[in-house]
Amino acid sequence: MTHTSSASFLRPVLACFGLGLCALAFWRLAPPGYAAASEPVPAGLAVPSAERLVELRDEERATIDLFKRNSGAVVHITNKARVQRFLRNPVDMPVGTGTGFLWDEQGHIVTNYHVIEAQARESRFFVRFVGDEREYEAEVVGSALHRDLAVLRLVEAKEMAARPIAVGSSRDLQVGQAVFAIGNPFGLDQTLTTGIISGLGREIRSVTDHKISGVIQTDAAINPGNSGGPLLDSRGRLIGVNTAIVSPSGAYAGIGFAVPVDTVQRVVPELIERGRVRRPGLGVVLLDAGVGARLGLEGVGIERVSEGSAAEAAGLRSATQSRSSVRVDEIVELDGQSIRSQQNLFDALDSREAGDTVVLKVRRDGELQEFTVRLQWIE
Repeated sequence: MTHTSSASFLRPVLACFGLGLCALAFWRLAPPGYAAASEPVPAGLAVPSAERLVELRDEERATIDLFKRNSGAVVHITNKARVQRFLRNPVDMPVGTGTGFLWDEQGHIVTNYHVIEAQARESRFFVRFVGDEREYEAEVVGSALHRDLAVLRLVEAKEMAARPIAVGSSRDLQVGQAVFAIGNPFGLDQTLTTGIISGLGREIRSVTDHKISGVIQTDAAINPGNSGGPLLDSRGRLIGVNTAIVSPSGAYAGIGFAVPVDTVQRVVPELIERGRVRRPGLGVVLLDAGVGARLGLEGVGIERVSEGSAAEAAGLRSATQSRSSVRVDEIVELDGQSIRSQQNLFDALDSREAGDTVVLKVRRDGELQEFTVRLQWIE
């Protein structure tokens, strides 16, 4: 007789016994989540109630409420170009996206100019609201290139589920105060980022290389696709329009910029009413920079003074040419600011309004003279 048969008999018994011990150990050591629903959870291992799991701090509740109140007014803008495919009918292909927000109940939408800048001869614009998968076609009402702002209007009437964002002020902003940005970075709809105002009074260049003054700097994450979206204060009021970032990689690097709402308040109503923005000016036609360089001008030459203009009233004159010489009024300073190019002059005038008085230093016949000019609106 061998022990082979008896060992075979005991092997299943021992296996069952071992499994039982494992089950007992697991029952003893398992966390409360594994306890049977019918059995009491040991004292000290109580599972937090659902009410505790959703407990939020007051500032969190305020942020959630801010987003719920304002996100419905933020739209996703798509720029589509008409493309002729080989042997097929023309189709609208997306060539750019960005963000905008509802300005009023008439369906006007504010965004950046560079969001709707036409990249093809036939370009159409579509907006999509949160919770609505349909795209609504919109038309351009007007653009302010030197402010990087534009206004769209829905082509067809739409019953607005959202209310326009309340407009605040950028006059009394403080470095360090909380800000909130809503937008569509990288096509991710309805994204909220938070941060603080990290700087004020910055200057950036618009897409047309014009200076935009008084810009808000923020560390709230702003990425491609956020352009044209609202920057809000802690009460959910509009304080700026997100427009640019500083980044070696082209993505978020902690420095973003927003056009201040006080500028938006001046520009947008005029775009809605007129389709363009009037700017303060002298009422002159400037001499081409190349011609000025050939004449050896260090400042900006005046080619022609418009009849009845502010410049004419101040005593400035148009350029004249004789056989031996060219006589040109050359602007070299405006209110003490050096003028060396047309861009310098435009930048100096951008912060003024029609009716403001400026003092020009003008070189005439080799001598510096001062002229006081009361600025006018120009188209």
